[in-house]
Amino acid sequence: MNDRFTAIAGEARSRWEAGRTGGREQVSLCLDTSSLAQGGAETLAALEEAIASRGLNVDLSTTGSWGFCWLEPTVSVRSAAGTRTVLYHSLTPDRVEEFVQAVLVEAGEFPELALGVVEGSPSQQIGMLEDHPFMQGQIRRLMANCGQIDPENIDHAIAKGAYEGFVSALQMEPEAIIELMLESGLGGRGGAGFPAGRKWDFLRNATAEPRYLICNADEGDPGAWVNRILMEGDPHLIIEGMLIAALATQAVEGYIYIRHEYPLAIERMNVAVEQARECGLLGEDILGVGKKFDLVVFTGAGSYVCGEETGLINSIDGYRGMPRIRPPFPAQAGLWNLPTNVNNVETYANAPLVLRHGAEWWSSVSNDDAKGTKMFTISGAVNQAGCVEIPFGLSVRELLETYGGGTPGGVPLKGYQPGGPLSGVLSAEEADLPLTLAPFRERGLFLGSGGIVFFDENTSVVDLCTYFLGFAEDESCGRCTTCFQGTQRAVEILRRIGSGGGREADLEKFEDLIQTMAWSNCLHGSFAMTTVKLALRYFREEFEILIREKRDPTRTLPGMITYEVTSGGDTSLAEAASICPTEAIAEEEGRFSIIDELCIRCGACAEVAPNAITVRDRFV
Repeated sequence: MNDRFTAIAGEARSRWEAGRTGGREQVSLCLDTSSLAQGGAETLAALEEAIASRGLNVDLSTTGSWGFCWLEPTVSVRSAAGTRTVLYHSLTPDRVEEFVQAVLVEAGEFPELALGVVEGSPSQQIGMLEDHPFMQGQIRRLMANCGQIDPENIDHAIAKGAYEGFVSALQMEPEAIIELMLESGLGGRGGAGFPAGRKWDFLRNATAEPRYLICNADEGDPGAWVNRILMEGDPHLIIEGMLIAALATQAVEGYIYIRHEYPLAIERMNVAVEQARECGLLGEDILGVGKKFDLVVFTGAGSYVCGEETGLINSIDGYRGMPRIRPPFPAQAGLWNLPTNVNNVETYANAPLVLRHGAEWWSSVSNDDAKGTKMFTISGAVNQAGCVEIPFGLSVRELLETYGGGTPGGVPLKGYQPGGPLSGVLSAEEADLPLTLAPFRERGLFLGSGGIVFFDENTSVVDLCTYFLGFAEDESCGRCTTCFQGTQRAVEILRRIGSGGGREADLEKFEDLIQTMAWSNCLHGSFAMTTVKLALRYFREEFEILIREKRDPTRTLPGMITYEVTSGGDTSLAEAASICPTEAIAEEEGRFSIIDELCIRCGACAEVAPNAITVRDRFV
């Protein structure tokens, strides 16, 4: 062990333990993007005020996410004696006063909001967190510190093992590090699954210098926030992974490319980089051993194609974010036209675990060809939108039912979309597929970085395709006509079908577009039609009904339906009229009617007055 790091780690652990054994209760509020969206900042302010006004002897801090995104803001309370920690959920500002009184003033419990006991003994009303249905089957390695440390305090990270893997790697030759990564079976977590060790070896064998590393944190897929969870919850794990990769490849500088829409992740990664630099873990002479490596947190401008590694490199280079035509590949000519390696957040974050515990330990958790654990975010038609970490191999249906809590209202599952808008959709009949790479490749799509979006029988597949193709059209870099005009044409056809103007020839046009766009210059164009391609395979009948019968089976497409008042005297209609954004609900002599020209089909009125307002087919 490096003497300088031993001293740094010793001091960090002393400060960590002093805080935990100081005889003060510790209240830790999750403050990540999901929490902020649900009032986390207001809850934090209310907690500060309530604690100060009572003069309580309490330490208040913030953490990253536990994964219970639908139950934010979550907050853990550790007893003054340090013997028991309980995690609570949905602590909104209006409940802070009663929470503080019951838990901190009276030293009791608040079972109504309790998720479980994190450490210590359960009580009659609160069980162990590990027994919570959402935690069953999870193996938290990457997320081990998320929710349990302050992500802006390097002492917390080091006390929990951060940088130990890097210090071990300092004693190894680059070839030995790469061999260990290959032995572990760590594949890229961006969706391709290409062996990380082999990719690092390409850079190690590059002839030009200097060499660069890039962490791709441009997480642009709708419904995916795996990378954000890690950056906001345990940023030092990512830095350590890049340090290990730097030793293996002899790179001298790295860039963490984060999308503009992740301001908190950008802030926390910047804090972590600065702290690591101050501790001598980054810079000209790392830990006094003569190694040189530093990091820059680079903010992207929001272009989806910058999620492709060469588009990302162009962006950092100062050019328009457009994917390059390959070869040459980044390992030969990447950033500044010099050798470069690009991995995503989760790939780098796994490297320290391999170095700390060994390849066998890391890979033993999975019997699948894909090794290790994988983080997944669950959203769409689910009761519980959240983030989990599980071994490869669990079925999609188990993911939905066990962790997503099933579909709202028990509406039957219609399908799901893995891997982002370029990956495509699968029907509910394919929900028993194991969450691993091979079965998705066999069906012409990919698992992606971990975002799974579910949709139920109330969802129009044409509407879904229109959304994803519209996204692909908007995000096309515009370089090749095949892509930007191909997506434009596909969106035009989909919108026409969704407005009642579908033609028999449209299905043939889709087939032509699928074949033609496969020849686009990059994967964005090549895969843009995958959603339509698979939708026609699994849901062709729905397209045919829309085209031939001018009827939407789901009755959700705005262009195919109308709203009609069928019980004009219903008392709930007054409320429906009050919330109509276009004042399309008119009243005359106590009776209500809907002015179709003003109606935007938002559906709000039907939700408020379901017994008085009926959805009808427009063309039938």
